[in-house]
Formats: sequence, structure tokens, C-alpha cells
Amino acid sequence: MLDRDLAELYGVTVSALNQAVKRNGERFPEDFMFELSEEELDNLKSQSVTSSSWGGARRANPKAFTEQGVAMLSSVLRSPRAVQVNIAIMRAFVNLRQMLASHTELAKKLKQLESKYDGQFAQVFRELDHLMDLPDEANSPYSPKKKRIGYR
Repeated sequence: MLDRDLAELYGVTVSALNQAVKRNGERFPEDFMFELSEEELDNLKSQSVTSSSWGGARRANPKAFTEQGVAMLSSVLRSPRAVQVNIAIMRAFVNLRQMLASHTELAKKLKQLESKYDGQFAQVFRELDHLMDLPDEANSPYSPKKKRIGYR
């Protein structure tokens, strides 16, 4: 999550959030929080509907927080709102992980079914291929007899 989004959720300014992080830098290693590169920022801006959503000029690029960084923010921002927001965000991360796990499980079960029944369906597909390779449809036991059209 970006610093501006977290600041809005926590009800603080972006500068106040970043100042709190800066004062507690040892709590935010690179795998908890990082600053976006110019290329990442340009890409993000190009996906944004309006440039005004970036709040004008900034001295530094936005900071992105991982799940662990968001959790660490609750120890830095000690307001009651910060605690409630942090709980809501953590629940969202848990739900997201559960959803991804269920999709992974479903994909695994489909793969198991596919490997289990491939042999049985292979015979059906061979028979269908054989029927499709018949040289003349009129010789097929499945095609209806054709009536002659026109005068004799």
C-alpha cells in the first residue's frame, strides 16, 4: 500500500506518516517498506485517471508498504484510529491469502482429475478422430440418407 493511501486511512497527513516512519527507521527494513523508483512512479501515474490525485509536487517518491510494514505502522502511529485501521487491513490481507489458497487448491484438484481421467477420455477422442477420418460421409452409419434434388 502507498503512503498516501495509508495516511488517508489513518487520518494523518502523508508528511506526518513519513516523519513517523523516518523517526523509527530501524523498524522499517526494505522488505517492510521501500520508495518507488522514477519508472515505477511514472507507470503508476500513467494508470491514474487524473494527475491531481497525486497531490501536486512531492519532494520524494511515494513509499510502498508491505503487509509487515503496515503491521509495523500500528506501533509507530499509536492513535485509536490507527489500531482499528490496522486491524481492518490485516483482516483484508488474511482474506486475500485465503482466497488465493482456495484458488490454488481448486487448480490442484482440477489437475488431479485431469490426470486421473485422461486415459478414459483418450479412447473417446480416438474414436471421434476415427469417425472424423471416414472418407465419405454417405458411408457413415450416422449420416442420414440423402435425397436427390432436381428432375430425373
